[in-house]
Amino acid sequence: MSMTSTLRSGLLLSLACFAMANAHAADKKAALPATLTLVVGYAPGGAADTTARIYAEQLRKDGVANIVVENRAGASGRIGLNYVKDAKPDGGTLYLVPSPLLTIFPLTYKAPGYDAQQDLRAVATLVDIPTAIVTGASQPFNSMGEYVEWAKQDSAGANLGVATLGSSGHLGILALNESQKLNIEPVAYRGASPMLIDVASGVVSIGWDAVASMMPLYEGGRVKFLGVSGTQRLDALPDVKTLAEQGFPEFKAATSFYGIVVPAQTPDDAVAALEEAFLKASEAPELRKQLAAKGLVMAPAQGASMAQRAHDELEFWRPIVERSGIAMD
Repeated sequence: MSMTSTLRSGLLLSLACFAMANAHAADKKAALPATLTLVVGYAPGGAADTTARIYAEQLRKDGVANIVVENRAGASGRIGLNYVKDAKPDGGTLYLVPSPLLTIFPLTYKAPGYDAQQDLRAVATLVDIPTAIVTGASQPFNSMGEYVEWAKQDSAGANLGVATLGSSGHLGILALNESQKLNIEPVAYRGASPMLIDVASGVVSIGWDAVASMMPLYEGGRVKFLGVSGTQRLDALPDVKTLAEQGFPEFKAATSFYGIVVPAQTPDDAVAALEEAFLKASEAPELRKQLAAKGLVMAPAQGASMAQRAHDELEFWRPIVERSGIAMD
């Protein structure tokens, strides 16, 4: 074969591959409406809203579709979720779901308004939301183990500030109370900021929330970490042991995550196209950099893995909720 023929054959093969790739991309795009609405169940400016907008921008750059972020705040995210579950199941309306709505709320709310397993379909996990327990910088304990020993001696002063009753931090403390024969009293606040101010000033002995919300006070020397949730230490806090590492497995499942869900009847091809789009977006270096700056940890996973994780965490919390008797309206 001549050099010219070889070059021509190579060119034709490249063009064929290019055409096939474009056809594949067109098929994926055709499975979705021209405009997608990504619903967030919280007000603009928070971690969920920021995550949604960072992903929406990346999806636009990737040419997936026109993405509109819509905030439908209220009822700790349930208003937005109930809106999405009743939306037209064509892949055009999706919800950025914080995992407690799938793993805890079905257990703690008498009537959440949705069935997490029957009304929704998992598309992909996006990021983990590390949580932690902190205390005021002047407190005498420097680890969760030291705090537990202190609480056994001074139960009247043992309390935990939380932004949401029925959260994984609240349930983790109830489980800790049971296993360690303690009486740490949860104290509910209207948000993380006032709670952490009270922790820093010693009004409450410890507080629980997302690591990202604690970092400014930590960097300012006003609070110190007693332990982080999950099973791995954080890159941002390499010297802070996990609570499980310290002998308190009650907080293994306290690391929340953000994922994407759609109405249960959404067609397979639309779900597959969304899954592929979000997982591709998760690999973008700029997106990863932006989310890391917000204290979030990349944890992209397929929809099947997300559904299994949500199920496993739901079953982890079920006996704890049942023993606690929590039932919210």
